[in-house]
Amino acid sequence: MLRPGPQRFAAVTIAMGSLLAACSVGAVPGKESRIKPVRSLPAGAVSIRGAGATFPSVLYDEWFRRYQDAHPAAAIAYDAVGSGEGVRRFIGRDVKDDDRVDFGASDAAMRDDEIGMVPQGALLVPVTAGSVVLAYELPDIPAGLKLSREAYVGIFTGAVKNWNDPRIARVNPGVKLPNLTITTVVRQDSSGTTFAFTKHLDAVSNAWRANFGPSTLVNWPGNSMRAIGNEGVAARIKQSEGAVGYLSYEFARRIGLTIALLENHAGTFVGPTESASSAALAEAELPANMRVYVPDPSGRDAYPLVTLTWVLLYRTYPDARKTQALHDLFTWCLTDGQQIAAGLGYVPLPPAIVQRSLAALEDVRAHP
Repeated sequence: MLRPGPQRFAAVTIAMGSLLAACSVGAVPGKESRIKPVRSLPAGAVSIRGAGATFPSVLYDEWFRRYQDAHPAAAIAYDAVGSGEGVRRFIGRDVKDDDRVDFGASDAAMRDDEIGMVPQGALLVPVTAGSVVLAYELPDIPAGLKLSREAYVGIFTGAVKNWNDPRIARVNPGVKLPNLTITTVVRQDSSGTTFAFTKHLDAVSNAWRANFGPSTLVNWPGNSMRAIGNEGVAARIKQSEGAVGYLSYEFARRIGLTIALLENHAGTFVGPTESASSAALAEAELPANMRVYVPDPSGRDAYPLVTLTWVLLYRTYPDARKTQALHDLFTWCLTDGQQIAAGLGYVPLPPAIVQRSLAALEDVRAHP
């Protein structure tokens, strides 16, 4: 697998405004979406800095804003730079001082070899979950176009090249599909969203498994446009007639992209509703290392593309106050913060996973 990421005293660095601007003026957001603190920190404040996945960044934005409003002594900054870059910064080798972090975030749980590169030790803590969707830009096609497994695997392997292909038409009777070339929109950067999507393709397609496998970075076949971040993918789809791309549900919903219904393991065509996504997570059982994927949930009503997303914490920190601040922040995210998730398009964690994550936070220590 490849990895080539009234008082408020710091801004959470997730520039959702740049997404909307990008869609209106044609720019694709860059890898960095960083907003610098707008005020000096008050005396005694603890600065917390993280970087990584764009997938949960809409929720992190809201979480950290609300937490800072209630706890003004905590100044939180988050750089939404992608899972691969988030892991790289968390490991900390050959990282500039300005890019060093207190926590990372990734939708692809760190591998054992990556954890072995962290002298302080590393903990993987699931904090939320979300759905990966296939969004398309076909102005004359209504929402809810059905894509069978044969169709969407074929689209992303380059075997299905046109929107009126029989493999799409046969599950959409009565829909007048255009004679239009399909252009896929894919991630250019090392991405946990890519990992979640390709983990699913690996589970359902022998052809994908034989040629690609699950990865955070893929040399995509076929007619593809590349973009950075979920926001970049959203902008490309919005601007490109005939495009279809994979991205996290909350980004697609936020700018009103049209989302396909996907065929699940049971042969049902389902969308990324809260109940369908929760049904997929119901099968997740966390092992001791906290790494679990549900790449092809078997439930009749389960949405097929749901993933956990993790924060990456050091087992030991040199500063007791920062250690306590991180513990308190993510305890809040796992308790009060879960009530915010569904309203923003995320999936609240099942209680059993919340309890395991809270227990993991107790293993974060300050240096003796």
